[in-house]
Amino acid sequence: MSEIVRLTGLKRSFEQGGVRIDVLRGIELAIAPGEIVALLGPSGSGKSTMLQAVGLLEGGFEGTIEIAGTDASSLDGDARTTLRRNTLGFVYQFHHLLPDFTAIENVILPQLVADKPEPEARARASELLGALGLGERLTHRPSQLSGGEQQRVAVARALANKPLLVLADEPTGNLDEHTADRVLAEFLRLVRGEGSAALVATHNERLALKVDRVVRLHEGVLE
Repeated sequence: MSEIVRLTGLKRSFEQGGVRIDVLRGIELAIAPGEIVALLGPSGSGKSTMLQAVGLLEGGFEGTIEIAGTDASSLDGDARTTLRRNTLGFVYQFHHLLPDFTAIENVILPQLVADKPEPEARARASELLGALGLGERLTHRPSQLSGGEQQRVAVARALANKPLLVLADEPTGNLDEHTADRVLAEFLRLVRGEGSAALVATHNERLALKVDRVVRLHEGVLE
């Protein structure tokens, strides 16, 4: 497979107060398998909108989105959900962990949804959390974990089903600088170790030094 994602002529507009706002104006982007790309741009530049498009999370876009060789624009809702589940993982600025479940249960659940046997899912969750330094925190609920630990669980959850592409939207935006740098380093190490590609939306310029390629979103187009 030469590309895991290809965006061609991607556009997105909104109406606000009777005024048309063009957020994305013909995005062109291809990401190779295993490549880690940073999407840089200030707040409000459209980074999240672009990630929602790649993640097949909402409609209203013009252009073509190809994921793992499949043109997602030609799929119905169920097929898009299946493609998303089988190929993509997500990490958000806020961890969105299920509060009533332990760390390991939060990483097991998406695997069960994908029909993985429970013993295999538990072993995979334990392996990922251990790799992120949470081997002693498996049975802790989110409220018992620090912000950095919660985000590490979210990273493990995103990688649980071995996605071809991980989409991360300001994954360390809620953390202090020291914790953010540590979590980001662990995220990149684990993604590379898993052989996944990643598109990481951020305004953190330091990330540019740690990834394979940087693209910048400015006035709706990539530079």
